[in-house]
Amino acid sequence: MVREISAGGVVLRKRGGIWWIAVIELPAAPIASAPESAPEPAKTKPGRSKSKPVLALPKGLVDPGEKPLEAALREVREETGITACFVTKLADIKYVYVRTWGDGARVFKIVSFFMLRYESGRINDISAEMRIEVARARWVPLEDAASLLAYRGEKQMARKACEFLAAHPDF
Repeated sequence: MVREISAGGVVLRKRGGIWWIAVIELPAAPIASAPESAPEPAKTKPGRSKSKPVLALPKGLVDPGEKPLEAALREVREETGITACFVTKLADIKYVYVRTWGDGARVFKIVSFFMLRYESGRINDISAEMRIEVARARWVPLEDAASLLAYRGEKQMARKACEFLAAHPDF
């Protein structure tokens, strides 16, 4: 079984008395040929349009010689256009998926998620090359993130960020 190590960021920003989280919208792709970017999407409810945007957290593979936190910060910058600073490690998500492209291999994947605080930059200011992976990046209210994000593990990361903020009201 192939192993993949990835890292991602839960980037928070407080504005207007509300906590916001940076999310990415994945590009629309034909269902039959779209590579699986994360397992276990939320179940589609009857009557819901299949064209609804798929929202996810910024994340990607850890490059050789790179530490997971460095990869998370890089992926956030590349996929959202913003820079952020480290707050705490939230958790590792582990799962197995089968590649729907290329070799069709079974992959054991570990994604380390870090809570980050927005520092600078304009969301969605990303390169044209990145538009292959990211249709757009945007801020959503943190309190809505668990219902908006598509993947179970990422929903858990949004909940963990809410728990952190509840335990650290002076953050």
